[in-house]
Amino acid sequence: MSERPIVRTVEGVVEGRLRQGYAVFRGIPYAQPPVGALRFAAPAPLPRWEGTRQAAEFGPAAPQSGPTRGSSAAGRDWLTLNVCTPDPGAAGLPVLVWIPGGAYMTADSSDPMYDPAALAGAGLVVVSINYRVGAEGFALLEGAPPNRGFLDQIAALRWVRRNIASFGGDPDNVTAAGQSAGAGSIAALLTMKPERGLFRRAITHSVPGWHCTRALAQQVAAALADRLGTAPTAAALAAIDPWRLAEAVTALSVDLPGHRERWGRLAQAGIAMCPVVDGEVLTETPWPALSDGRASGTELLVGHTRDEFRLFSVMTGRLGTFTDQDARTALDLFAPAPDGADAYRAAHPRATPEELVETVYSDALFRIPSQQLAQANAGAGGTSYLFELQLASPASGGILGACHSLDVPLAFGTLDSPTGRQLFGEQPAPEAIAVSRELQQAWIRFATTGHPGWPAYHPGQYLTRILDAESTTMPYPEHASRHIWEGHAPAPFDLT
Repeated sequence: MSERPIVRTVEGVVEGRLRQGYAVFRGIPYAQPPVGALRFAAPAPLPRWEGTRQAAEFGPAAPQSGPTRGSSAAGRDWLTLNVCTPDPGAAGLPVLVWIPGGAYMTADSSDPMYDPAALAGAGLVVVSINYRVGAEGFALLEGAPPNRGFLDQIAALRWVRRNIASFGGDPDNVTAAGQSAGAGSIAALLTMKPERGLFRRAITHSVPGWHCTRALAQQVAAALADRLGTAPTAAALAAIDPWRLAEAVTALSVDLPGHRERWGRLAQAGIAMCPVVDGEVLTETPWPALSDGRASGTELLVGHTRDEFRLFSVMTGRLGTFTDQDARTALDLFAPAPDGADAYRAAHPRATPEELVETVYSDALFRIPSQQLAQANAGAGGTSYLFELQLASPASGGILGACHSLDVPLAFGTLDSPTGRQLFGEQPAPEAIAVSRELQQAWIRFATTGHPGWPAYHPGQYLTRILDAESTTMPYPEHASRHIWEGHAPAPFDLT
């Protein structure tokens, strides 16, 4: 293979680089930069270019918001993707499209944790994408299409459909994969019938139950615009520098507790921007769409970690400080009505306030949305495979437990990335290496054949793969929570 592999796409010729024996193409645009006259617009088709475009460097991420935002590069060509292929001259290789997460506020495909080398070494063509997040992607603005971040993802998947055969991939064997907001994005795409044909299978880790009603999203956009002294319209906000707008979203996120009386669960969750059930791009959330037969099932690998909320309690410095009032707030806002709060207390009679808070938030924000997606997909005629990661991070004396995002470096085999080293140490323990190998092989098998290596999840049996030092398959371990939430799909955040 050439040191500078060349591929002809529908839009033009790209020249990549040979890295670790694989052909890598970075920063390939899949739509026009959404700036200037295209700011807050749906992704615009890319005109053909002449000559050969260099595809050696990652494209810049869209402006990031929130406490974990990375450093945004100054470039404005935010709608790009990357391809890593074992052999551009091959044919029919399975394709995995990675949609990065980050609470719908951040997303950066260049994160070393997403290094595709191990997956490409197993024969997958791996695509990773950048898309608009925060206000650029999800603020509900007059004069702009809603959920522009989803529209970007759809445009990227259409690019894969058009071009992936030129990189050795099979356009009819595409698996969309994501974690957290990336998983929530894929769950939303499952409800969009015209787009379902863009991927054959789906991998969703830690599916979030985060959606807004139009009424709430309009108030959030108005509050954001008010901070900037302007109106919540696309025309008005287009005059605001994108990075200044992203900083305003960060500031609004910090001030969310002051809006708790009106914004309820959204304010308590600390998320200023999330997908809107707008009736146009996203007509409903995925759980009722699948359960009531308005969306068909697919081949789905879905999972979550045991201690989903622990990462956030550690990041905010709240670990060990939760009070009875915190537990009451969590139960009042997030336990399913009308008797969910009593059911949680009955199911956990000896739980401390801290344990109740972590259980309720882990359930409401990630565990139950993931479990119910597996169940709804199976009920809609699909095949679901469910896992729970119970292997704990050894970092900081084990306080992180099996926290949110711990599964990502395990699946990519990037325990040596900066995040991987933070979570697993400079010398990962043998059990971490073993779990990484199992989860990575599950991804590879699933993307190739549709079967990860353990029995499918069926309503009534609830079989779940437990990933730990000694992995096993058993009925869903969070059975008390599953029972409490039975019949209560995650509902969109709304005004209170």
